Amino acid sequence: MSLKEQITNDMKAAMRAKEAGKLNTIRLLLAEIKRKEVDEQIEVNDQQTVAIVEKMIKQRKDSITQFEAGNRADLAEIEKAELEVLVAYMPAGLSDEEIAAEVAAAVAASGAAGPQDMGKVMAIVKPKLAGRADMTVVSTLVKKALTGA
Repeated sequence: MSLKEQITNDMKAAMRAKEAGKLNTIRLLLAEIKRKEVDEQIEVNDQQTVAIVEKMIKQRKDSITQFEAGNRADLAEIEKAELEVLVAYMPAGLSDEEIAAEVAAAVAASGAAGPQDMGKVMAIVKPKLAGRADMTVVSTLVKKALTGA
């Protein structure tokens, strides 16, 4: 079963269980998937679906930060509930050691010599770790590996 099919089944289950918050979040996710399919005239695969979920998670985290800074705990709680639903669709994350090993392998494979080669390394690492690791953490590890810090 593809991730998109799983999300659709979860939407149906949320409808039956009358879970309004979860249902709204899943509908937003499916709408975003549908928008991508229509805009690009494609059928999204699991990797593209994970990328959409990842983007929505990042948006929720940004919103939570903004709402908490603006003393709007009520809106922050709604975003946190949506975040919980979205995180369930992400594949299992990698440990820090596994991420560091992938970064080290990519640095070796690209023949990177310094910070100017960061793009080469990220081009190798990103497809392997997309959806399984926070890319800001990966970027930081790549910088450390290339600068020797």
